[in-house]
Amino acid sequence: MANVAVIGSQWGDEGKGKIVDWLSSRADVVVRFQGGHNAGHTLVIDGVEYKLHLLPSGIVRPGKLSVIGNGVVLDPWALLKEIETVREKGVTLTPENLVIAENVNLILPIHQALDAAMEKARGKSAIGTTGRGIGPAYEDKVARRGIRLCDLKHPGALKDRLDQMLLHHNALLKGLGGEAIDGTAVLNELKAVAPKILPYAGVVWKVLEQAKLDNKKVLFEGAQGIMLDVDHGTYPYVTSSNTVSAAASSGSGVGPRSVEYVLGITKAYTTRVGSGPFPTEQVNETGETLGRRGHEFGTTTGRKRRCGWFDAVMVRQAVKIGGIDGIALTKLDVLDGMDELKICVAYELDGQRLDHFPASPVLQAAVQPVYETVPGWRESTRGARSWSELPAAAVKYIRMVEELIETPVALLSTSPERDDTVLVHDPFIS
Repeated sequence: MANVAVIGSQWGDEGKGKIVDWLSSRADVVVRFQGGHNAGHTLVIDGVEYKLHLLPSGIVRPGKLSVIGNGVVLDPWALLKEIETVREKGVTLTPENLVIAENVNLILPIHQALDAAMEKARGKSAIGTTGRGIGPAYEDKVARRGIRLCDLKHPGALKDRLDQMLLHHNALLKGLGGEAIDGTAVLNELKAVAPKILPYAGVVWKVLEQAKLDNKKVLFEGAQGIMLDVDHGTYPYVTSSNTVSAAASSGSGVGPRSVEYVLGITKAYTTRVGSGPFPTEQVNETGETLGRRGHEFGTTTGRKRRCGWFDAVMVRQAVKIGGIDGIALTKLDVLDGMDELKICVAYELDGQRLDHFPASPVLQAAVQPVYETVPGWRESTRGARSWSELPAAAVKYIRMVEELIETPVALLSTSPERDDTVLVHDPFIS
């Protein structure tokens, strides 16, 4: 049995929630390895809806161990609120089934203040962050001034670390015309939250090593998508962490061979939230139709998503960078009833044809999509659970996607319902 990493192959919002839930029901351990509470999964189990932002998807299923790895940035107050929310829906949550890496970096109120101040200062060049302090927290981590969960155990040393952090950030806030943060108030808040959050702290790399020795099936659950990766995405319009499958290893404390199958969640069209280049975006009735049918609003922010045609160039690039073995193609049913569909098969730039998405933001904004048009289908694919239930034109569309991105479809999702899934290859069987 293989350990599986699930990552997004576009700009996030690919429908990971349903697929991760489907997989987590079959895993023993579910690990979040990057990102913060800027991402979200919506799960529907036995008619109950759960909106998770920090908690791994396995938390809503009895008998599963959920792990928050060191690659995550953790807002302790947001996590405690989320814990309370799922408990109100009948979920049992204790340190026995939730473990947080003791070396995880924390998001503090000053990070959110900085996030808002920086976005305001950027004006029309704003990145489009969620304002939750994710970027500033990762910045502190890299700059070695971050505060980690294990620091809450030592109040004396915590004060010194907080003073050093505020020395830097308050100067920046003042320069941006903002209010300085009161260090005493933040310290008191941390002291108050410490006894509530520290019981979940653990040595995650040891927990996962034991899971390996016990032949447990581990699901590594990513957030966002590869084109938002801080190194490989549409920089600077990206998130602040690595979203590729390799981050599952560094973000949880396991070796790279611990991930044996990488599943890339891929929407049958393309969406993105916030600013940044989007070659196949449709600012027209087609884009509005895709957004309306696909209910394209963010789980975390409620922001309307930009919509466009499937970009095979971008997904193929994500497949190569992310080491994706197979994709889960989602939201096929949103394309039902359209007379024709377009797939971006290349880009054109200054009269030259490109087979990849360039790194330069200037070039990314300048490329023009080269489309191939394929027939749509009038029949409904919604709820299909086998290939035989799909219209011939839909199967042709899927096969064309596979050929263009050079990767097979492992799962096909035909509605938000968990069981409306066509299983082609079981990711847990290597």
